[in-house]
Amino acid sequence: MTLERTWLLEQARREREAMGRSIQYTEPGEWEQDSLLSGWLNRDIVAHLAAGDVAAAALVAGEPAIEIDAYRKSLDGRPFTVDGLNAVVVGRRRRENFREVALEWGRGADVLLERASELSDRDWSTRVVPFVGGDLRVPYLVQSRMNEWWLHGEDLRAGVGLAPRREHPPIFAVNDMAVRMIPYGLSVAGLSFSGKSVRVKLEGAGGGTWQYGLAPHEVPGPGVEPDAVIEGTGYAFAMVAGRRVPAEEYLTSGGLIVGGDIPLAETVLTNLRVFAV
Repeated sequence: MTLERTWLLEQARREREAMGRSIQYTEPGEWEQDSLLSGWLNRDIVAHLAAGDVAAAALVAGEPAIEIDAYRKSLDGRPFTVDGLNAVVVGRRRRENFREVALEWGRGADVLLERASELSDRDWSTRVVPFVGGDLRVPYLVQSRMNEWWLHGEDLRAGVGLAPRREHPPIFAVNDMAVRMIPYGLSVAGLSFSGKSVRVKLEGAGGGTWQYGLAPHEVPGPGVEPDAVIEGTGYAFAMVAGRRVPAEEYLTSGGLIVGGDIPLAETVLTNLRVFAV
């Protein structure tokens, strides 16, 4: 089940505004400094978001994603890679005034949310968008963009000395997506555990409880006990799912604990992801 439409759009709007404040609070001299992301300046984080949100806004409206299509045509038979696309779209924006890049991101995010809000209930539920990591229904596209805003907002804030934003809705959205993607994350590693499930119980900001099957399209029946258990703080789970902090670090510190089939729970935790690429 996807997150409720009104709640998701409201929280996405709030997260867009929060990312905007993070940009405003960053000192001008910080933008040309190295970020916490290897090979990127702090300004490149906003450039990456700008390219993604402009493309998402176009695709929701049934328009072409011009930069993505141009990159794909330039490959001349070479494989499409997200790193390659990022190098092109971020590199192009390094030649622009940062203020224009920030304004482009804000406009792109606003148009995306406006167009998603204007969809009929049927289109909201059924429209499929061919995004970078694969086809996504609109609710998951909006949730994934919200997740990007929060995670990259944390990257930016950590890199320029701003405090983390440990607020429930965006962290919950990250964790909800991460749980839904457990079977995919395992499959990327060549793993599948048919007939088994995990219970995730998180506290604090981003907290909630989920029980999810470990193989695609498998839903645990009522009253079925999970094979593996993961508990801890919502923030820690989100940091692992976003590939910002290794699972081992939180398992050592106690920010996350595992139970039931412990090797299975650790395998699930290690292969968490919140994006398809």
